[in-house]
Parts: sequence; C-alpha cells; structure tokens
Amino acid sequence: MDMQALPEVTAGPKDARSCIRLLKVDRERLVTHIRNVQCLLDNLLVNEYFSVEDAEIVGACPILPDKVRKMLDLVQSKGEEVCEYLISVLQRIPDAFIDLQPWLEEIGFSPSELVRGRTVVNTDPVSRYIQKLRSEWGRDSKFLTSYSQKEEMLLADIYTENVMELLDFRNESLGSVSSLSSLLDDATGVINAEGETVLVFGDAGVGKSVLLQKLQNLWAREELAAGAKFLFPFRCRTFGCFGPGAALSLRDLLFAHSCCPELDPDAVFAFLLRFPRSVLFTFDGFDELHSAFDLSRVPDAASPLQPAHPLALLASLLRGKLLQGAAKVLTSRPGVELPRALVRKKVQLRGFSPSHLRAYTCKFFPAPAQQQRVLNQLDASPHLGTLCSVPLFCWIIFRCFQHFHGSHEGAHHQPDQTLTLTDIFLLMTEAHLNRTVPTSLLQRNTRSQVETFRSGHEALRALGRLAHWGMLKNLFVFSQEEVEASEVQEAGLELGFVRAVPESRPTGEQPAYEFLHITMQSFFTALFLIADDKVSTRELLQFFGEWTPRGRRAASLPLPLLRLSCLGRNNLDKEDPFRNNDHFQFTNLFLCGLLSKAQQRLVRHLVPVGALRRKRRALWRHLFASLRSYLKSLPRTHTEEFIQVQAMPTFIWMLRCIYETQSQKVGQLAARGICADYIKLTYCNACSADCSALSFVLNHFPKQLALDLDNNNINDYGVKELRPCCSRLTVLRLSVNQITDSGVKVLYEELTKHKIVTYLGLYNNQITNIGAKYVAKILEECTSLTHLKLGANRITSEGGKCLALAVKKSSSILDIGMWGNKIGDEGAKAFADALRNHPSLSNLSLAFNGISTEGGKSLAQALQENSSVKIVWLTKNDLDDEVAESMAEMLEVNQTLRHLWLIQNQITAKGISRLADAVQKNSTILEIWYGPTPCPALWVGVGTLATYLVLKMNCSS
Repeated sequence: MDMQALPEVTAGPKDARSCIRLLKVDRERLVTHIRNVQCLLDNLLVNEYFSVEDAEIVGACPILPDKVRKMLDLVQSKGEEVCEYLISVLQRIPDAFIDLQPWLEEIGFSPSELVRGRTVVNTDPVSRYIQKLRSEWGRDSKFLTSYSQKEEMLLADIYTENVMELLDFRNESLGSVSSLSSLLDDATGVINAEGETVLVFGDAGVGKSVLLQKLQNLWAREELAAGAKFLFPFRCRTFGCFGPGAALSLRDLLFAHSCCPELDPDAVFAFLLRFPRSVLFTFDGFDELHSAFDLSRVPDAASPLQPAHPLALLASLLRGKLLQGAAKVLTSRPGVELPRALVRKKVQLRGFSPSHLRAYTCKFFPAPAQQQRVLNQLDASPHLGTLCSVPLFCWIIFRCFQHFHGSHEGAHHQPDQTLTLTDIFLLMTEAHLNRTVPTSLLQRNTRSQVETFRSGHEALRALGRLAHWGMLKNLFVFSQEEVEASEVQEAGLELGFVRAVPESRPTGEQPAYEFLHITMQSFFTALFLIADDKVSTRELLQFFGEWTPRGRRAASLPLPLLRLSCLGRNNLDKEDPFRNNDHFQFTNLFLCGLLSKAQQRLVRHLVPVGALRRKRRALWRHLFASLRSYLKSLPRTHTEEFIQVQAMPTFIWMLRCIYETQSQKVGQLAARGICADYIKLTYCNACSADCSALSFVLNHFPKQLALDLDNNNINDYGVKELRPCCSRLTVLRLSVNQITDSGVKVLYEELTKHKIVTYLGLYNNQITNIGAKYVAKILEECTSLTHLKLGANRITSEGGKCLALAVKKSSSILDIGMWGNKIGDEGAKAFADALRNHPSLSNLSLAFNGISTEGGKSLAQALQENSSVKIVWLTKNDLDDEVAESMAEMLEVNQTLRHLWLIQNQITAKGISRLADAVQKNSTILEIWYGPTPCPALWVGVGTLATYLVLKMNCSS
C-alpha cells in the first residue's frame, strides 16, 4: 500500500502530524486517568517496544503518577509508532481505561493499518473479570435442567418466551413486554423512576427461573442490550441458608459466593463501587425466603466493606443503599409484595399464549408430523390445552407425548401400555416433589417415583385433605384458616400445587389460596380418598352420585347407581342444566386411574394393602353396575336396521373412567353391557382423547355397529384413535369435527381393509382435493357404501372430478351430499357424466358450489338420461334462465325425479314460467322450490290442477 495514501484510507487524530505531540499536550490528563500502568507495560513488552529494563525503570517509581510520567517519557523517546500504539491500547481495552474514552472520542483517534496489526493483550483485572463472568455464566446457563431434575437440555433448543405483561401498582395492564432486553430499558413500563428493581412474578411453573437463565445466557453471549458489564445471579433461598450470626461484606458476597477475580480483586471491587450502573443482579425466588422475612425490619448495610448478615445485604441491595444504580431483576410468586419504593417495573408472567405454545411445540418436536399431531390433540383436549399454558405442565405433558409417540409410532393397534391422564398428573406431582430436592452440580436426582411419593406423603395427604374438603363444599378458593385446618404446612404450599389469590382479598387481609388448575384439585381429592385409611368405600364413591339426578340419590342406598336419564324427562328435581360437574367427574376418573393395576406398585406405599384391595373391589363393582344401569335407562329407537340409543356426556365420562383403568377385562365387560348397535353421541363435547376410550370399549363389541360422532371435536388424532374399532363400523358419522386430509387418509386405510361401511358422514370439516381423492378411493373399493356426505368442505373442481368418477364406477351409492364446496362448472360436468344411466344414485346435492350456466345445463341434459335420481338440490348457485329452460326440457322427458330445489339462483320469472309449463307434461314431480328463500307461497305441488294454477298466478304477479 502506498504510505502516502494512508491518511486518506484511515482517518487519523485531529492533529495528524504527531501522536507524540498528543501525549505531550494532554500529558496531565493521561497522568490523572491512567490507573493500570501494568497493562500498558505488558503490551509494550509483548510487541518489543519496551525492553525488560524499560519496564523495571517504570516499576521502580514509588507512586502511580510517577510511573505514568516515566512511561510516557520512555514512549515518546521511542518515536511516533510507539506513541500511536500506546493510544491504540487505551482505545482497545476500554474497561481498563474507561476515563480516557471521552478523550479518545474528542481527538477522533483511529490507528493506522500497521498499528492495528499489532498484538494487544488484555491483562486488566476488570476486563479479565468480565471475560471470566461471561465464560462461567455462559457455561452454567447453556443447559436447562429438567423440572424432574433428572436430565439436561440445551437452553437454545427448548427455551420459548411466554406472555410477559407490564402492570402498574394497581395491577392494571400497561402493555406487553416485547423481549427480555426490554425488561431493563426505560422505554415502557417504568412505574417508579427512583426504584431499581424489576419485579417479575408468576405462578409456580410459569417459567420465572428459566427466564432468568435465558437472561444470563444472553448476557454471557453479549446479546443483552442492557449495557451491563457485570452480572451476578443469586437464588434468594441462599440468603436464608446462613445462620443468625453470619456476617459477610458485599465484597465477600460477590467474590466468595459468586465468582472471584483472578487478578487484583481490590481493583475490580473499586471499579464496581465506582460504576454501579454497570452491574446487573438477578435474584430468583423471593418467595422462597422465610415467611418472617420483612424488608422493613432488616437494618441497612450502608457500607460495602462492613460485614452484615446476608439478608441485610440483600435488603440493602434492593433498597439501593449498596451499589446504588445497579439494575436488579427479582422473581417471585404472586402474593409476596415488595415495597413500592423499590419497584421500578412490575411484570407478570402469564404462561404460553397459543403462538408461544406452537413455537414451544416446534422446538420440542422437530418433526412437522409430530408437531401437528400434538397440536391437534391439544386443540381437541381442553383440559390438556389449558394445562399447557403453564410451561411446567407443558413440558411434562410433552415428555409424556414424546415417550408415547416414540414408543408406538406407526402402530395400528392399541398399545398394551397407554398413556392416561392419571400418568400425566402423577408425573406432574413427581416433578413438583423433585424440585424441592437439593441437587449438586455433579449428581442428578436418582430417586424413583415410589421413593419420591413416599418422601412427600404427608404433604400430599394434607393437600388432598384440603382438596377433598373443598370438593365436598363445592369450594375452589380457600382462606388461610381453611388451609391451616387441613394441616397444610408452608413446605406443602411451596411445592407449587397451590397458589395465592391476591385479587380475592382487600389489602391487609390474609391471602386466599387455590389449586393451580381445577383438575389438580380433583387429582388430589382422588389421592386423598385412596390414601386416607379413614375413608370408607361409601365415601370413596360419593362423587359418582353426582351423575345421578338428585331426586334419585337416596341416602339409604349402600351403593348409589348411575341412573341419569340423558334426555331429561326423568329429571324430577329440576337440577340446574348449566351446572358444571366436571370437577366431580375428573375426581372419579382419577380414582379409576390411581386404583388401576398399573398404579398398584406406587399406591400400595401410600395406603395399607387391605384397604387398597377393598377400595379397588368396591370401585370396579360400582363401575360395572353403574354402566349397566345407565345403558338400560336410555330410550331406544327401533329402525329396520338398528336399535339406536342417544347417549350423552355421561356415557363419555363412563368410557373415560373405563379407559383410565387400562384393563382389557373391564373393557370387555363394558362392551358386553352395550345392548344397542347404533350409538349416537352427537353434541357430547367429545375430544380426540375420548376416541381412545371409545375404541378401548367398542373394540370388544361382538357385532357390527353404527357410530354417530357428529358435532364434536375429535380432529385427525381422534380419527387415528378410532382405528381399533373400524372393523366393527358399518355407519360412521364424523361431521363437524375439524378433520383434515390426514384424518381422511386414515379412514381410507382402515375402511378399505374391512369394506363393511355403508354410511360415511364427513360434512363440514377441512377436507381439500387431497382428501377428496382418498374418499373417492373409499367409494370405489367399499362396494357396500350407499351414503356419502361431504358438504361444506374445501373441495374444488379437481376433487369434484375424482369423486364424480368414483360415483360413476359405483353401483351401490344412493346418496351424495356435496353442498357448500367449490366444484364449479367443471365439477358439475363431471357429475353430469356420472349421472347418465347411473343404476343406483337416488339423491344428489350440489348446492352452493359455484355452478353457473354451463354446469347447470350439463346436469339437466344428463338427467334426461337418468332413471334413478329422485332428489336434486342445486340451491344457491348461479343458475339462470338458460338453465331453467334446460331443466324444463328435462322435466318433459324425465319421469323419475320427484324433488328439484333451485332456491337462491339467478332464475327470473321467465325461467319460472317455462318450468311451470313443463310441469304440465310431468306426472311424477312432487315439488319444485325456487325464489330467493323457501316459503309456502313459492312451493309448487303439481298433484292437482289447483296447485298448478297457484304457480301460474305467482309467476304472472
């Protein structure tokens, strides 16, 4: 490079003629602010600008200013390059020479290419300490320990932000937090400018500790835009571990109990005291301090050098008495109040939103197929979906899913060991119990599930007693006295199953408490009923009586049976129809799960073997008797083909309980009690998990049967769960169930194996042309299929053509429903081709399909050659008078058609008049509907001359 061009390539100092002159002009400024001579000497030695003798000469000076002056003299004597290098070191190690950074900006210094290539070593204690902190905190935060304390996961692979809401002191929303970095900025959410602490609070398991770990990880990777040079993370419980006489200085707290500098701790601590705004503290779990801890009663520790109790140091840091200006992030559960003077921002963690849950799912399950499967099941299982808004519960449920899908991927049969809701809640309980176990860095928790439950037996029993008492009183919020009366200790509350409800009490009153989720209270109620020796078999079964109308609950019955009339005509006590008894039903379900054979190994450690055996026998006896009684109480409808019963949600709950037992014998006995072959479960709020329970029982049904699940929420996962019983189904109705092409593919695979289906209802789902092709294959291969309902899906002309071709090939199909798709004229022409001389098709609905003139005329012409179709619906298309003319010509020829619907088209009086004339030549048509909407004045019955004249009068008017 041409050295003359160098000043044009790199901007030099304002006085570009000499760096020597800069050192002379600003000599006293440099002498005043250079505090680390050794770092400069190390760099001058490394680049051989100084000899060892030069360094010894500087070191021989007695005081720091003299050392600086002697060094500057030597540097200036060695020429321009050495002076430029010295200034370059001041710029490239800013933490060591922080007071000179304004001077460097003032002179606009930029080193030459030669000097930029020189080595710079950082031996500054402050800079080295910052590097050490970043290295250690980065290593410590890289892995996330699972909630069970038994495994580690990469934080980057699993962390997902959740909803963070800014609040004021009245707990009114100020908006959401956009990112972790924005927690520490002043752009939004500051409610007290003098406060220094960002208070982050949320329920147990909502992700407070993980948030701080992510904050620490971002800082270590220099991705936290908060300007903090130092980070000191602490667990609040650490401060409570010291004895009453313990005393520490702030320096001991930072260096002995966090991370110690390698070089010159005095210089590092002096830097911290001088620049407290460069420090960020995180304090996790303020609620984990002893309940008697009161900030207002702890004396200040005003001196950073004076020893004080660690709690006093914590209080003084939060108050700003020590390191005033340092940023703090403090986490806590709700109900623990921090003095307003300390709080700068107040942030509530609310868990996963739907978008966060989707993002977490994608991280947890990398395969797209697994992601969709899990999301479908959560969408269709409200109790699991709401639990997954809490990250702790979400992780547990996903681990269960991961194990289940990993073990049984691709299995087309019900596995012997199936995941149940009881399994999930037991794992939740185990995880909460394990979180309280002290762990070391080198040793993970190795306790078995049995050991974990045994160690927490008393706490679980007390929580169960509280849950059971509330269930009896229909209470879900408990006062402090009620909690104490149930013998729930502080340690039991700290497990995280119960949370404080500060909103439920005026300021100053004792807190109220509630279980984290209604199903959690049901689980603990069931656990108490099993584990408490004093609970009789009658008390064990008391909540099963909630399935029976109150008028039939006779206290004299030793074993009240379930005799609920689902149609309501026998409901003599006028019970509130909107009363929700799901908490009782979940208690019953958990009873079945906890008393199942699979859980005997665990439960027998919580209750004597004899009592356990008695309770199991009583439950099974009651469950069988209840199911038989319920099924016998259902009214039956006899048709030519079936004996039909309309079951209701009670039947779904019974099946859930039977499924929870995971006993094939119980499933066989339940199937034996079903005395109808058409089970109607419409509008029962059934979800995909209920299909597992249905299959578990119906798979043992000895005969063929019909199953109607219209208007539920089973989705594709539910369709897959129905596979074991598809060999029994002749009628399958799945309309309005959020089924997509994936679910239709499963139906194709299963129904074509057995070829017994006669009726397939898939109306109002999310089926596209891909799914239509699978349905077409079903129609082609299942030669007994007579009725197919595919209305209100997303099928266009491509799918319509495939279906029409399959109709043309089928000699069994009687009824095709395609209302509300978009097959258009091309699809209509394909159906017209299928209609010609079709031997069996009787009913055809192509309403609301975007069919216009060409498609309508093709259908009319095809009907002239058809002698099987009796009903045609073409409502809500774009048919005009040309189509009406073609239909009139068809009516003059076709003597089979009985009903023709042309409502909400573009047919005018001219077209209607032509149809009226054609009716005179047709002796078989029974009705033609036309006009904008169906109404009696526009209905034409042509059986008599009088009704025909009504048609003519309406046309002329």
